[in-house]
Parts: sequence; structure tokens; C-alpha cells
Amino acid sequence: MPSRRRANGEGTIVRRSDGRFHAAYYVLDPDGNRHRRFVYGRTWDECHSKLVEMKSKTAQGVPLEVKAWTLERYLRYWLTDVAGRRLRATTVAGYEIVIRVHLVPALGRKHLAKLTPQDVRQLLTAKRQAGLSVRMVQYIHAVLRNALQNAVREELVARNVAKLVQVETPDYEVGKGLTIAQAQRLLETVKPTRWHSLYVLALILGLRRGELLGLRWSDVDLDAATLTVRQNLVRASGELRVQAPKTRRSRRTLPLPLPVVAALRQQRERQAKERLAAGSSWAENSLVFSTSLGTPIEPRNLTRHFYSIRSRAGLPEIRFHDLRHTCLTLLLSLGTPPHIAQAIAGHSHVDVTMMIYAHTGLTEQTEALRKLGEAFGSDG
Repeated sequence: MPSRRRANGEGTIVRRSDGRFHAAYYVLDPDGNRHRRFVYGRTWDECHSKLVEMKSKTAQGVPLEVKAWTLERYLRYWLTDVAGRRLRATTVAGYEIVIRVHLVPALGRKHLAKLTPQDVRQLLTAKRQAGLSVRMVQYIHAVLRNALQNAVREELVARNVAKLVQVETPDYEVGKGLTIAQAQRLLETVKPTRWHSLYVLALILGLRRGELLGLRWSDVDLDAATLTVRQNLVRASGELRVQAPKTRRSRRTLPLPLPVVAALRQQRERQAKERLAAGSSWAENSLVFSTSLGTPIEPRNLTRHFYSIRSRAGLPEIRFHDLRHTCLTLLLSLGTPPHIAQAIAGHSHVDVTMMIYAHTGLTEQTEALRKLGEAFGSDG
């Protein structure tokens, strides 16, 4: 075959001793660096066509598949450069645990491009047989599926093999809330403590634990009787962090009923006395609920305090989060339209609000069906 003169930037196309052709060109790899790669063809035109495709993808900033990448290397890259830049710290921390404890030991040495649905299914089956809950196995699958979906977007693999594997769906149990009488007994029990105002907001406004602990005085307007939820206090990667709420609906402004206004005024007075007693040891964080030294409250300490109060009040073994369910259940029982209850709770979807109400027991169902029966008459 006669030799051809290469155009500038066309790359190097060489005829090999076995009659085939190969071409060299610098391409963009997923780590953002340029590396020398080769393509091969039985004819000059076939080799040139592959070279043009490589050049086109590189010009568009599309990284080519790196067959040498193991799943471990890819997951580290995805966690740091992709998930770590757009997701909340608590979410990334959860992903890191799944990758380190479950995915890397089982599949880390597998080449990314050679991972199969069978590999994924065997991993999930082994985790279930090892005693992990259905919910945990589903979470492991979700982390891998999300990571591989990004690999598809970046054209590192042709398909997401994790999406081809079905997993068992857990039955979610929604905790039951308290009755009015039980809620009043809880508040009466906690009243002598410095936590009383926090429990009032949990029961009447339905704020989440992180929302309560991240609440700042600048977010409270007692004259206008409003409160704005702007941030959460969470523990992630071994440290306390303040972060934005998970969804847009979670960022919300709520009107304050009189008992809440009174509780917040009492809290402000109590905190002023604690600040005076602490003197130079006081750490100013502008938090509505803080320790006696002004520092953020460890979320787990609030949970421990709740268990103690719950026991002293003789209440059922509910979670602190069930105080939020109590608020929603009572709101809906009082005839509050679901979309209003959803706005107060900061739920993304009204279905979540109604799912909580659907688990409130037989009392409301009995009353509703009694009324329906009366509408049909005594003999139907």
C-alpha cells in the first residue's frame, strides 16, 4: 500500500510486521490526565476510523474506557470527585462505609469493565446470608448502582450491571406517635429540666432532631411569631457539622402558636443565665439549644436523654423521631388538610405524610367506618 502523508494532528498510523495497522494518540482518561493510547485495524482505513473516534471523544472532553481500572479504584474516584462534591456530608459518609466494608472486600479487585450482573447478585446474596437486613442489602445495592450509573454517564462502561439485578424490597415500619394525654405527660416529666422547650418544639412543630439542634436565634422571630428551618446539626465522619436541609421543602418558615412562643422565651431567659454563669468559658454559637457552655449538643446525647425521660414518664418504647410522627398524626386527626401537614413537616411528597397517618391504629378507622355504616342505614 502506498504511503500517505499525514495531516497535522492526524496521529501516527504505522503498518506492523503482521500486516495490520496501529495508531497512537493522546487521549483523556477518567482521572483527567492525558495518556498515550493505541488503536488497531486490519486496514489503514479501519485504523484511521478508530483514531478519528478517539480524537472526537477527547475533543469533547469524554474520557475513554480504562480497562486497567479496578472497581476499587473507580469507587474511590467516584466517592471523592463525584459524590463528595455534590452530596451532603452524611450521605458521603454512609457511602464510604458501604464501599470500605462491603464493596471493596468482595469486588474491589474486579476490573470495572468486566463486572457482571452475576458478580453483583452473588455479593448481595452473600450479604443476606451473612445476616444483614433487607434494608442494608438494598442500601449496598443502591450505592453500587449509583456509582456505576456515573460510570455509564462518563462512558467508562457500556451498561450499569447493578441495575440488571433485582433486590428484595423491605417493608418499612412507621413508628406510632403519642396520644395527647401521653404527650402532655411527657412534657410534664421533662418540664423541670433544661430540655423542656426543645420537647415543646418537637411535639408541636414536628421538627427533626437535627433541625432542632441546628436552630439559631437568627432564624427565630418571636415578635412576628415565626421560625425558619435553614440547617441541620449532624455528626458525619467523626465530627459535628452544620449542613443545609436535604430538600427544598425541608427549608421552610413556620408560624408559631402561643405555647411555642412561650417556650422559646423561657429558653432565651434560661440560656442567658447559663451564659452569665459560664463567663469566659461560654462558646457563642447562636444556637437556640446548646449545652450549658454554649457548644452544640451531641445528637446522641439528646437521644439518650429522651430514653430516660420516656422511661420516667411511663411511655411506650418509641423513638425520639416518633415525636415528629405525633405532631403529624394529631394534625391530621384534627382535620388538617394533608398538603398543609406536608408543608409543616417539610416532606418532599404528601405520600410520606399520609403513610405516617396510615399507621396510627384502628381508632380513626373505626370512627370513619362507623360513620359510613350510619350513612347506609341500620339494615344496609
